[in-house]
Amino acid sequence: MVLVLAVYLAILVVLFLLAGRNYEDVLGQLDRKQYPCRDVLSIGLFLVDVFKYSFNSGYDRRIFTALAELHGSKRARMMLKVHFGNKISLMLLSELFVMFIGLFSTPDTGYIVFGLSLPIGIAVFTDRDLFERIKKRRLAIQLEFPDFVNKLTLLINAGMTVSKAWEKTAYDQNRQTPLYYELRSTIQDVRSGIPEHRAYEEFAKRCRVPVITRFVSVILQNLRKGNAQLVPILRVYANECWELRKSTAKRLGEEASTKLLLPMMLMFIAVLLIVGMPAVLSLRNI
Repeated sequence: MVLVLAVYLAILVVLFLLAGRNYEDVLGQLDRKQYPCRDVLSIGLFLVDVFKYSFNSGYDRRIFTALAELHGSKRARMMLKVHFGNKISLMLLSELFVMFIGLFSTPDTGYIVFGLSLPIGIAVFTDRDLFERIKKRRLAIQLEFPDFVNKLTLLINAGMTVSKAWEKTAYDQNRQTPLYYELRSTIQDVRSGIPEHRAYEEFAKRCRVPVITRFVSVILQNLRKGNAQLVPILRVYANECWELRKSTAKRLGEEASTKLLLPMMLMFIAVLLIVGMPAVLSLRNI
């Protein structure tokens, strides 16, 4: 086992040296909190390039769509490669850990099952973590959106056009949140020459939240007809958004209370043991 571990470690070192500094630009753009093994991620990226993986399967397109929502369509291709490189690197490191454990245990059926299931579990976890981040992003956008609609309605009612009100709302508050990042991206698209209606449609596609899709539909319909009826409609829609936010907050509270149920049960059992054990011991001594 020592020889196998030494050979495997030597292979990883060779792959790391072959990768060299070819991926420094890509790795420099990654957040270390999100990619804790960023320093060895070049191994996975190198293997993806060596085998010239084409990313053409349905699974690859699903991951690409998820990454485009998180990082934008311009960076999605690069992040797709990073996602697979990170997955491969973590799987290789997990096998190194399995071999290290093998030095202190006798290889048997359980050890073999553990050695096979650990990298598979890591591969599944990386995909699950990706979709969990998307879920949290959509929830953050949904919770913050009613406040934006209220401010936008007030500014349009004060006489501003939709685009000017949108820009003022997006830039007045220096919020580094997913919603305000997408709002500023929409303004940048309009400034770069993209038609206003198309920029709003792309905004809805990037967010992928039903309330925003409906909001953009309302904006586009009233842009064609004029702003005369836009403010009353937005007021009604803002109230609906706040009600949706209240129901979402209530649901999150119920989920949190459900998650606390197991720790409360464990604490209850611990209290019973603390209270009951002296009585049981005293009965045994009689």
